[in-house]
Amino acid sequence: MSSTCKIKAPFFEIGPKSYLYGQDVIDLAIAADKASEKYGVDIIFTTPIVEIARVKAATKHIHVFAPHMDPIVPGRGLADILPESLVAVGAEGVMLNHVEKPLSFETLAATIKRAEEVGLTTIVCADSMADASKIATLNPDIIVAEPSELIGTGVSVGPEYVEAATKCVKDVNADILVLTAAGIANGQDVYNTIIAGADATGSSSGVAKAADRAAMVDEMIAAVRKAWDERNA
Repeated sequence: MSSTCKIKAPFFEIGPKSYLYGQDVIDLAIAADKASEKYGVDIIFTTPIVEIARVKAATKHIHVFAPHMDPIVPGRGLADILPESLVAVGAEGVMLNHVEKPLSFETLAATIKRAEEVGLTTIVCADSMADASKIATLNPDIIVAEPSELIGTGVSVGPEYVEAATKCVKDVNADILVLTAAGIANGQDVYNTIIAGADATGSSSGVAKAADRAAMVDEMIAAVRKAWDERNA
């Protein structure tokens, strides 16, 4: 991992994607901030780009990440996302290669390099074991191993997948943190994933669509803490 990465296992990633906007994003970030402090769990909050500055200003404990960026340098690039601009508004890291924003391997390699140059922590998505192993050769800080067919379904990965996905990344680079997710809908899903050996897990629709988002965040982060402590007892 790069020296800029401040994330420690166990951790959790919350990404409202485009389910939420405006004040709802800020309110969710504040709920995540409270849960992070309460349970001593690092939380990556992958916010819509237009809300990075407001989320950063409203929170103290969460790690604010952008959902994408482009491997450009200052200059031409209308509507592209400049890495330096993310740093300037307070982003600590960036998510790359999500199934909803895929990158070619060559572009991904260039984008990870640009992130390193400006000091952004990288969390890179892989939707198969083979992808996870290949992406690990690029030495991102974190790899999200999630089968794309389960994203948003409420059906979570099983313990065999967690174990295998973690191993396929760590066999390439033991320093890369591995988040296994997809379909995480409640605290029990979170507990099951962490107890199975994951460094982390996360949720988008499971949080964003919850009747009480703040309560769901608290439930999920409490489950991270409980499972991790039991694993390491």
